[in-house]
Amino acid sequence: MPEFQRSNRPGRFALTPVALLAATLCALLSSPVVYAVDIAADAAADDAPLVLKPSPLLNEQVPPALREQSPTFFSGEHTLGRPDLDTVIDGNAMMRKADMVMQADRVEYYEPDDTVKARGNVRINRAGNIYEGPALQLKVDAFEGFFTQPRYQFLKNGAYGEADQAVFVDSNQVVLHNATYSTCRRQPGPSWLPDWVLRATSISIDTEEEVGVADGAVLRFKDVPIMAFPAMSFPLTDKRKSGYLPPTIGIDNVNGVELTVPYYWNIAPNRDATFFPTVMSKRGVDLGGEFRYLEPDYRGVFRGDYMPEDSLRSRSRWGYALTHTGSIDTGLSGVGKLGLTMNLNRVSDDDYWSDFGRASTSLTQRLLANDVNLTWGRDNLSLGLRTLKYQTLQSVTSPIVPPYDRLPQITARYARYSLPGGLDASVDGDYTSFSADRTLTGQPNAKRSYVLGQISRPWVAPGWFLTPKMQLHATRYEFDAPLSTGATTADRTVPTFSLDSGLVFERDASFWGKALRQTLEPRAFYVNTPYRNQSALPNYDSALNDFNFATIFTENAFGGNDRISDSNLLTLGMTTRFLEPESGAELAQFGIAQRLRFKDQNVTLPGGAAVTDRLSDVLVGTQLNLDPRWSFNTTVQYNPKTSRSEQSSVGGRWNPGNYRVISANYRYQRGTSEQIDVGWQWPLSGLWGDKDQNMGPGQGLGPGRWYSVGRMNYSMYDRKLVDAVLGFEYDACCWMGRIVLDRTQTSTSTASQKISFQLEFVGFTRLGVGTNPLSVLKENIPRYQYLREQTTSPSRFSQYD
Repeated sequence: MPEFQRSNRPGRFALTPVALLAATLCALLSSPVVYAVDIAADAAADDAPLVLKPSPLLNEQVPPALREQSPTFFSGEHTLGRPDLDTVIDGNAMMRKADMVMQADRVEYYEPDDTVKARGNVRINRAGNIYEGPALQLKVDAFEGFFTQPRYQFLKNGAYGEADQAVFVDSNQVVLHNATYSTCRRQPGPSWLPDWVLRATSISIDTEEEVGVADGAVLRFKDVPIMAFPAMSFPLTDKRKSGYLPPTIGIDNVNGVELTVPYYWNIAPNRDATFFPTVMSKRGVDLGGEFRYLEPDYRGVFRGDYMPEDSLRSRSRWGYALTHTGSIDTGLSGVGKLGLTMNLNRVSDDDYWSDFGRASTSLTQRLLANDVNLTWGRDNLSLGLRTLKYQTLQSVTSPIVPPYDRLPQITARYARYSLPGGLDASVDGDYTSFSADRTLTGQPNAKRSYVLGQISRPWVAPGWFLTPKMQLHATRYEFDAPLSTGATTADRTVPTFSLDSGLVFERDASFWGKALRQTLEPRAFYVNTPYRNQSALPNYDSALNDFNFATIFTENAFGGNDRISDSNLLTLGMTTRFLEPESGAELAQFGIAQRLRFKDQNVTLPGGAAVTDRLSDVLVGTQLNLDPRWSFNTTVQYNPKTSRSEQSSVGGRWNPGNYRVISANYRYQRGTSEQIDVGWQWPLSGLWGDKDQNMGPGQGLGPGRWYSVGRMNYSMYDRKLVDAVLGFEYDACCWMGRIVLDRTQTSTSTASQKISFQLEFVGFTRLGVGTNPLSVLKENIPRYQYLREQTTSPSRFSQYD
């Protein structure tokens, strides 16, 4: 078929069949990066190898300057043209320039004003956005004009619609009059209607700002109007934009009916704010807001709530939370920057945590920390300054002994490694002023100074290691009231010697039908700490370490610095691992450890008893990851004297594919607790024979699918349900529905319950009833996957003509 190419130089048209071949090659090479073959014109270079050069013509985004310089190609059954004036194509007419392709029954191009008129089955594809209709008039480079009765499809979110007229303002903006908008794909049949559709007197689409604005809009679902707006804006992508968010209506057994109308303010690319005023039928109006900021040297989030008058409590209510992380440039030579972290939380009263439930997770703890840390480090030295003050929310039915405030805490550490003789040495210092209500703690406040010096000589070689270590703990207390002995000060110095050693054996083996590498790693850890009577010393921050593989090979049986355990014991352990030789991935691990005590441990916490058993409980642990789809882990503390387990945990996860995950955990502690925790996300449509479509993560398993989601925590010790999240999701392709029941235990006898419903119009917005169920599912269900999540930006070549 003959073809005209319009040259970039005025007044020159040339009939070039080669241009048709070039256009065909451009259409076939649908990739963001393509290559053009440069064939030398010189006959002497015919034998030279072909040279590939990158071409910008098929880049994802064509720069405006390159678009204007690009040639224009015409093709059709009948062509007629006058140089420097016009070109007319009849029958299967096509016009192509850069990232724009126009097809119609007839195309008329007027070169002096760069205007094209097209009639009959007009289709224009510009950068993946498609318009179809009977007639079009357009200035090509400026992309200004109008389209009569168009049907359209937008690339960014796959939205469809039709209008009486489309007015192209420029290459990024189009105004659609008497228009519809929906992401539901059209199905065959004259009676088809989209499940949801937005009808408006006008819709303005801005592809540069990635936002749409509808005037006189009505949102219909299943042909029933559900919302009307004089004017509204909506995103074309996940890009942030200022504006009102969909309102939320909820029903709560404590607060009554709740109505929240959020407003999002996109202040800057690195700052934003959300305001969420809420009307509660039983309480009043709550004014809430959140501010986020991100700078090169710091970042943070502030959230606050204020209720001028709570009708149930007859007082005002408020709360705030601030998290901040960053650095401060001192401007001093040789000093550098200081690290700063803040975690501040405060509420108006003790009932706040139980009255306002999970909706404000950062404000509902009963121990609210106000923690500020300032740190500095240079080479082998690091310093820290910390202030920590708690707000303890007391309850008559379950009172709490408040933890100690630290006002202030000053820390320092100096460490040197690879000293002469292969020695490692370090000194740690800590000065803390502990304060709390003495009527609740039952002991005086104090200023404590603590120094830990240690020196070790590690020998490490392939297959073995040996590390002897000496430690010296020195502590001084200054009390604000006399102890039971009458003393107002106390000192304690405790030395410790430890010896850590281990061997590593390897062999090639075959298990579970796989060629593996198995290791055998015996370990022996000896520690000797003489007894120092510490029974008269108050306890400010020490607690007994949990009995697990992380703590069994440590020198001190206590965490914190108020108790240093006397020890003369040997810990023996054995671990075997099964590894993939090529990748080193660990498929299985089995471990066992036990302590052999040569004398009693007499240092205890207040009210504790001495440890007299010569053999400790046996610790057994297993981790299995034989297949990426499932994992299993267990830890058991077994008492050989009673032949019973003292505490154990067993957990497993089955994840055979997208949107299929079941996790279960069993935790047991003798005489204290026994709980089962089960979480899941699983499609239900397979139960009645529907075959899933493998559409990848973030795309669901196909339309018309039901999913069950949930997590339940059940106390077998108390024989009752503690917390639960139960729900169902339905994916209809262009919309999704969720219903979630959320139960949270607030005390031993009370619980808050909420039911939430959400209707999500894919690529448009979410309408919710109750606390956002999507966030509840993501926060509570392990490995929960969104049914819709944009993982990559759509390419214009996916709709290339």
